[in-house]
Amino acid sequence: MKKIPFTTLTKKELADKIEALGEPKFRADQVWDWVYEKKVLSFDKMENLSKALREKLDQVLTLSSLTFVTKTESNDQETVKYLWELADGKRVESVLIKSGRRRTVCVSSQVGCPASCAFCASGKMGFFRNLSAYEIYDQVVRINSDLQEVGECVSHIVFMGMGEPLKNYESVIKAIGFLTDPARFNLSDRRITVSTVGVVEGIERLANEGIKVNLVLSLHAPNQHIRKKIIPYARKYDLPDIMKAMDTYHKKTGRDITYEYTLIEGINDHPDHAFELAHLVKGRHCTVNLIPYNPVPGIRLRRPATKEIKAFRSVLFGCKIPNTCRWTKGDDIAAACGQLAYQNPSESSSSLPLSA
Repeated sequence: MKKIPFTTLTKKELADKIEALGEPKFRADQVWDWVYEKKVLSFDKMENLSKALREKLDQVLTLSSLTFVTKTESNDQETVKYLWELADGKRVESVLIKSGRRRTVCVSSQVGCPASCAFCASGKMGFFRNLSAYEIYDQVVRINSDLQEVGECVSHIVFMGMGEPLKNYESVIKAIGFLTDPARFNLSDRRITVSTVGVVEGIERLANEGIKVNLVLSLHAPNQHIRKKIIPYARKYDLPDIMKAMDTYHKKTGRDITYEYTLIEGINDHPDHAFELAHLVKGRHCTVNLIPYNPVPGIRLRRPATKEIKAFRSVLFGCKIPNTCRWTKGDDIAAACGQLAYQNPSESSSSLPLSA
């Protein structure tokens, strides 16, 4: 019999399930507390339940849709990449990023990615399927359980892993609901960031959801012409329409927008491109986040020299455009921006046991 993912159940449905197993309904409160308050991911550890009930629950429910394969830690110990296997044998990656007291989880929303951006490893591997809401949610839960072993917890979540989140809209919104539910993970929506390559209808739907997650546009070019060269989705979505949708999101939610811009040598890194970018975002409530290109095997693109990156930024500063530069973290384990794809564990620089 196929097990039911625990995450998909409401507390009432859990109570009904437990009653069907011949146990009193109040046991649902105990199980719920173990999973969502204590963040326990094993029925065997639920000490106030009888052994018989724990065995019954283990036969009909699964506490995680993910099977841990390996985790790889960067040399600076600030980035950890996790490889998970799904029930159908497909694999996805997610990343833990440590910065000061922040513990940010970068989650995947699809197996592969349909956007096929020219500079991204996820797009290069092709698209296989959408992840379910509980497969997305479980990435956070499993990494949080790992952090609890050292007295820490997940503080922020970014939908910037494998996949285009707004092309898996229903599952992403449902996963956000799990993450912000006070009875489940209880994280503020202001600590959740959704990134999109510019799926206009998805941006418009998100603006009307009544949630205030941070929204990031993977812009990567100052005009439609260059964008179409490096982002196939740009052939479907015109840049003016995307910018209008982003403006609508800001007006309806009050959240400032972030425009991500991967700097690629000889493609979009000239000072003229910087002036054009400044003109595009001028007057908008936003920040431009520059990302020096992270090399991907098999993709013949290069990162600009440091002096070119500084020259690009100086133009933005001169035009009074707020901007940051995301200097590479995790590239030694292929966990930096644009590098996520299935990696053979035997090729990883180091494999560590999962503590949870």
